[in-house]
Amino acid sequence: MKIHEYQGKELFRAAGVPVLQGLVARTPSEAAEAFTKLGGSLAVIKAQIHAGGRGKGSVIGNPAQKGVVLVRSPEETSQAAEGLLGKKLVTIQTGPDGQTVNQVFIEQGCSIERELYLGIVLDRSAAMPVLMVSSEGGVEIEKVAEETPDLILKEHFDPAVGLESFQVRKLCKKLGIEGPAARAADRFMKSVCRFYVDYDCSLAEINPLVITTDGQMIALDAKITFDDNALYRHPAIKELRDLNEEDPNEVRAADAGLSYVQLEGNIGCLVNGAGLAMATMDIIKYHGGQPSNFLDVGGGANTAQVTEAFRILLADPNCKGVLVNIFGGIARCTTIATAIIEASKEVGFQVPLVVRLEGTEVEEGRKMLEESDVDIITAADLTEAAEKIVAAASGAA
Repeated sequence: MKIHEYQGKELFRAAGVPVLQGLVARTPSEAAEAFTKLGGSLAVIKAQIHAGGRGKGSVIGNPAQKGVVLVRSPEETSQAAEGLLGKKLVTIQTGPDGQTVNQVFIEQGCSIERELYLGIVLDRSAAMPVLMVSSEGGVEIEKVAEETPDLILKEHFDPAVGLESFQVRKLCKKLGIEGPAARAADRFMKSVCRFYVDYDCSLAEINPLVITTDGQMIALDAKITFDDNALYRHPAIKELRDLNEEDPNEVRAADAGLSYVQLEGNIGCLVNGAGLAMATMDIIKYHGGQPSNFLDVGGGANTAQVTEAFRILLADPNCKGVLVNIFGGIARCTTIATAIIEASKEVGFQVPLVVRLEGTEVEEGRKMLEESDVDIITAADLTEAAEKIVAAASGAA
């Protein structure tokens, strides 16, 4: 689960991670009032969307309007807010359609001496969190990782112990941080690592992390993602979820107990099991097709879930065909066949449907589909199924 920058900074503040003062606004007049309340001569107004690259992003229809703007008066703040609120901001992470800006964050300015990058993720190969820092703060870290990976420094840490001082000293030496800034770095980096563990994060990223002219270290950004499977331990965090920032179909699928991710292809996939779903997507691409989604109905899928899955798939105007690939284990093939037949009555299949069943009670399931009046293209194996759906979707398109 992702949250907004302003929400992340409130959590950082409570965890002892230094941040600047800021206020949220949802109208231009609120933005102007926020500038006045902050009491300075310089502030930054930032679009609040669940995507990075806002500083280089542009508003659709007004490319001069960026997602992060320096402002020096209430009037400038109001004008910038008017150019952002209700508009779609396109960044490197949003795709060409952009995301609608529903709120902005006005933050006081500070005197910056250096900009760094800091991020924490889980290194699955090491089975430990890894802290990454770089001297290349304030820029696209993906580009840095690709072109100059040696500029990204890494330190793994035990979640039960946290980051240790000798690790901070090692990073500071490589980054050329010394004096008051090095002492600030010890407190800062340890606090962020402790925050990552305590809140069950899957990502904690600060870009830029700044060192001020008086040697303080401040989080000028807060991009935080939480592990969905651990949210039951953090009910207060769960309340920070902003459904307006999420794909409606993904929200709908989650409510039905389905794992769904929207993609840009034209072949819908309905599969049970995440690994099988990935393999299904791969083989569709291998045979020249493009999946329009990842969808795992789970091992214990029932009629209601399969019906809802079809509703979600067929609601995508780009979907020109659906491949159902089921390995009956916990969910028997007869259960899936019944669900497909019932779903056809409720939803109606207006695009080609290829079905491949295998596993428990497969013969009975296939017979049920053959004897039904549902227009289905059957396949004996996954290769045949992929070939048939790619051909059928091409014909439908």
